[in-house]
Amino acid sequence: MKRHQTKAAAIARTDSLPNGRMLLLGSGMLLAAGLLASQVLAQDAPIIQSHGYTNFGELKYPADFPHLDYVNPDAPKGGEIAIWSQGTFDSFNQYARQGVPAALNTIGSEALLTSTADDPYGAYCLLCTTLEYPEDLAWVTFNLRDDVTFADGTPMTAEDVLFSFNLFLEQGITEYRAIVEGFIDNVEIISPYEIKFTFTDTASMRDRVTFAGGTPVFSKAWFEATGARLDESSLEPFMSTGAYVLDSYDFNRQVIYARNENYWGDSLPMNVGRNNFDRIRVEYFADSSAAFEGFKSGAYTFRTESSSRDWATGYNFPALESGYVVQETIPDGSVGTAQGFVFNLDDPTWQDPRVREALAMMFNFEWSNETLFYGLYARPDSFWPNTDLAASGPPSDGEIAILQPLVDEGLLPESILTDDAVMAPVNGVEENTPARSVYRAAGALLDEAGWVTGSDGMRTKDGEPLEVVILQFSPLFDRIVNPYIENLERLGVKGILDRVDSAQYVERRRSGDFDLANQSFQMSFEPSIGLEQWFASKTADDSSRNLMRLRNEAVDRILPTVIAASDLEEMATAVHALDRVLRSIGFSIPQWYNADTWVAYYDMYRHPDVLPPLATGELDFWWYDAEAAERLQAAGAF
Repeated sequence: MKRHQTKAAAIARTDSLPNGRMLLLGSGMLLAAGLLASQVLAQDAPIIQSHGYTNFGELKYPADFPHLDYVNPDAPKGGEIAIWSQGTFDSFNQYARQGVPAALNTIGSEALLTSTADDPYGAYCLLCTTLEYPEDLAWVTFNLRDDVTFADGTPMTAEDVLFSFNLFLEQGITEYRAIVEGFIDNVEIISPYEIKFTFTDTASMRDRVTFAGGTPVFSKAWFEATGARLDESSLEPFMSTGAYVLDSYDFNRQVIYARNENYWGDSLPMNVGRNNFDRIRVEYFADSSAAFEGFKSGAYTFRTESSSRDWATGYNFPALESGYVVQETIPDGSVGTAQGFVFNLDDPTWQDPRVREALAMMFNFEWSNETLFYGLYARPDSFWPNTDLAASGPPSDGEIAILQPLVDEGLLPESILTDDAVMAPVNGVEENTPARSVYRAAGALLDEAGWVTGSDGMRTKDGEPLEVVILQFSPLFDRIVNPYIENLERLGVKGILDRVDSAQYVERRRSGDFDLANQSFQMSFEPSIGLEQWFASKTADDSSRNLMRLRNEAVDRILPTVIAASDLEEMATAVHALDRVLRSIGFSIPQWYNADTWVAYYDMYRHPDVLPPLATGELDFWWYDAEAAERLQAAGAF
């Protein structure tokens, strides 16, 4: 069977892997041979065969590794872990625009390739045994495992791989289509357990193999029998090959996933010591405050804490004081999440960089961190915080080589060649109100932009008031947004907190119905074509990532340089240049990030002594201590 693809237009979403890394489906994790790859002589050129790929250096794990270094290979199976989610759900399909997907709805999904929590650049065979490709990466052939079964017990073959690939091409969302168009020239089933992807000459080199190997594999027969579609909501997860299946659900209250006792991959070295819980339960709450009270009472048993206030002051309840609950701070070695308020750049008001800069000066992180966050956060000046990919100081010679042509064409100001990388404004910690000098500077920017102060102290232009609607869904943010609004109004800008339910929040962010909205920029150690979902002009009209509607020719010109980088030094230089330009545009008001992960849990869960740098892994490689659980239950802990 052979199907020619004239366009590789597809899916689109970010899949949260169990190990905590983010994989943009179909866009690439990594590509290039690992250390133990072997060369098989073909008729004209050597063909490389390997168990995995890395663009940089060597794969951490050889082909014959017994288990991942960070797992407990003797971890017992059993028990339940219970977590929480906020809001509602009415679907188990997060690939569609329709509906609100349930938490962990892709927990049963697997792809041909997978990653680990201790190898930031490596991709390893999971549903395949080996991969074969020429040195120029014109194509890749996946040799599939012949023992993989779906949750219903039916075997997975190359037909299912091809079906799934085409499914995303035909029914996926538009933002991904804009990025991967023209990647694939041909997909060919060679045998029931061999499938070959041939790439176009224009396909990004570092993204080729993981574009082909990163798509989830679903059952063709199940889709044909049920009539399910990728672009429609679904009342059950798609039939997949993973270790967990849907057990039960109660809309807007609870969803439970159970470990598949017949999971094909239990003994696979990649899975030894993983998938240890019999059940994973998700309890739903209307808001974070109700959820915290639920944790205190034992309604669920594991909590990742996102509130600095609760972490600093709220963990003094009886279950903790009795030793039933454990608090733990776990260092996070992944790229920091650069959270911020983003402007809707489709609105003419926010297209003026002077207005954006003035409003950004009114958010007092220093006071907020000291007063509201108990000094526990840092401010993300870069889109790659806490890494050496963050731009700093004036540009290097390599950065200047990238930036100079854009300056010469008038796409960037000349100052970007000499100035330090833009840093967020620094305010005082004594009070929320910025210093008078800050107000004068911000006011001067607004005056210059034509927003003049009236007799009532509020600013107008052409008879229209300067108003900013700040879209939110969590009451937890009220204490953060309201002080910011106070500062805005002292500047003569009317701030409006518009808090809506979670479903409305998702839709309004996506449709651009806001002035300012929260966005969390989660970059990777190997940024590549997935950057286009975040920052490219071609994704601005409809994107779950480019919420700010960024359309900037200079950014569009730098992105291919990052994507084409062939070694770590070249990539770092290009990312520095990109980071520098993105920060200079000022489409985001940086909020904060946490260099640690805060967790609390009832003392019946265990984890390896040394956790990997890229994942907390509570749903992946932690395990249940049955004796400890019995003691807690006997004591009435939950």
